[in-house]
Amino acid sequence: MAKKTAPAPSPLTFDLPLSLLAKIEAQRKKLSLGSTSEVVRHAIAEFDLSTFASESEERRQISVRLEASSKAALVKTAKRQKTSIGEIVRAAVDALPDKKGKK
Repeated sequence: MAKKTAPAPSPLTFDLPLSLLAKIEAQRKKLSLGSTSEVVRHAIAEFDLSTFASESEERRQISVRLEASSKAALVKTAKRQKTSIGEIVRAAVDALPDKKGKK
């Protein structure tokens, strides 16, 4: 019977903050690894996946209607800040006061 070979590595795309990208580069040099992929593989191998607990809240996608001027302002700000419109909307909603007269 022929031996089964392990499947070839496949790409995985995700975003990271620049601070973690800098940490990856520092670890790559410190550990004398050849690539970002090697650092990530090393990190995953060392990490106890059974202890992982997500810090993010459950999310739900919503749709809202905005005036064209509001949407244009969001788009312009998102481009200038190099972020998503969703990130700006989340910040705006989060900045609403919890109770009347209190911010």
